[in-house]
Amino acid sequence: MAGRAVGPMAGRDAARIGEGLARARDRIAVACQAAGRPASDVRLLLAAKEQSAGAIRAAIVAGACLIGENRVQELAAKGPALADLPHRAHVIGPLQSNKINAALRWASCVETVDTLRLAERLAARAGARPGGIGVMVQVNTSGEPTKSGVEPAAAADLACRVAGLPGLRLEGFMTVGLNSDRAAAVARSYAALREIRDAVVASGAPGATGAVDLSMGMSGDLEIAIAEGATIVRLGTAVFGPRPRRDGTLGR
Repeated sequence: MAGRAVGPMAGRDAARIGEGLARARDRIAVACQAAGRPASDVRLLLAAKEQSAGAIRAAIVAGACLIGENRVQELAAKGPALADLPHRAHVIGPLQSNKINAALRWASCVETVDTLRLAERLAARAGARPGGIGVMVQVNTSGEPTKSGVEPAAAADLACRVAGLPGLRLEGFMTVGLNSDRAAAVARSYAALREIRDAVVASGAPGATGAVDLSMGMSGDLEIAIAEGATIVRLGTAVFGPRPRRDGTLGR
């Protein structure tokens, strides 16, 4: 099948990806130890934006089990080449209404629900899927206008409404941390998400008590995120290396 990790180049890449995965897991384990948490508390999600199906296959063969795609069209394009391998896929980028059917086919969770309208549209189509689909509420805890997500003050209300929609399973919350070299400020942006999660879980709202996941932290700040309670960290280039550009050169 096209895109599978076969051939000399794929073997070389597979070794590099396997080494990157091992380093990432070691880093997560050290961060968990520093935070007084078991390493099993935190799952590694591989952000696969612009990576080939062959590269993703190599990562899954090396032990990765959770893949994230920013673009649903990439998720759908790579899905058939990965279908024979055990893994779960999350949508970690904006979801447009015309991509909902594709998301339902290939993803087990949409991490980027930030409006009730999107949640209702997703629920309307998820009802026909056995078990529905997992969702997270994306919150803009950094306050940066370039980032997506519901405002923190409105996040708990949105989450409780989403949790009550048939066909959706509210699994937790997602954020993109503050883009800053000030560790304390980054930590506050992650602590804010944890506090929202705790309030929603404690509310007793129907469907909300199991919304314990916190998807936060990337390669530059995963230690801060884990210290603040992350249960999923999203890493891409730390495992795959620089993203390939369309002109064949490597980007960051």
